[in-house]
Amino acid sequence: MAVPLEPRLAVVGSLNADLVVRVDRLPQPGETVIGGDLARLAGGKGANQAAAAARLGARTAMVGAVGEDETGDWLLGELASSGVDVSRVARCARPTGTALITVDDRGENVIVVAPGANGEVDPSAAGLEEFDVVLAQLEVPLAVVDDVARRARALVLNVAPVAPVDPVTLGRCAVVIANELEAASLDLAPLAHCVVTLGARGAVLYRYGREVARASALPVEPVDTVGAGDVFCAAYATQYASGVGADESLRFAAAAGSLATRARGARGALPTRTEVESWLARAS
Repeated sequence: MAVPLEPRLAVVGSLNADLVVRVDRLPQPGETVIGGDLARLAGGKGANQAAAAARLGARTAMVGAVGEDETGDWLLGELASSGVDVSRVARCARPTGTALITVDDRGENVIVVAPGANGEVDPSAAGLEEFDVVLAQLEVPLAVVDDVARRARALVLNVAPVAPVDPVTLGRCAVVIANELEAASLDLAPLAHCVVTLGARGAVLYRYGREVARASALPVEPVDTVGAGDVFCAAYATQYASGVGADESLRFAAAAGSLATRARGARGALPTRTEVESWLARAS
């Protein structure tokens, strides 16, 4: 099969405004801690993955929904400036999605999402069949994910945040990506191609529940882990859409996810393909 020089990738998912505050340590339940200044950053797992994929060389289109408000205008402008086609993002009466994010000095985070307009995503007229790969997550209604699985030529599904995905939908996926917590809620045995991310310990590829490949993270000093998993998913989906083998895709994605932790914010350190390949060459 010929490998496309610029794979076509559609990302179906969320667009959020991230309201971020940094603290010395994350609060315990019922505890109040004093943090730094509040920052508003462009986010949403879907939009983060779309921006990362475009940065890594995929011809990327976003399929989602935002409100008819200033926040929606701002998010679309931010995403378009990242090189993403936003013509398939709908506007609706519900408010644009918002994520409340607390980050501690070690780069660990706690996130609460108010979905808003993300509940109105409709992929039916997005032409998903035109794309080499569709990448989706679970910050949109599960019915949307089920629909995408029926329409996509190849679906890479990031099962985040945890939700009860229909086993039939999982069976239609070309690739399922989960972190350790999310993977614990899955039966890996029926999955032909499942990637489990391990944070600073890299990632593992399973086929029908059996480990077949493992990749290490790069030795970088993390500043903020928000969005690192999104970059990993975008990198893996981009490689998969290009016809790259699973082992090489895993290594590339683990490196990209590591590099994404070097600056604050979900899109503060989106790596380029050249940058990832350079780091991998030095690590060899």
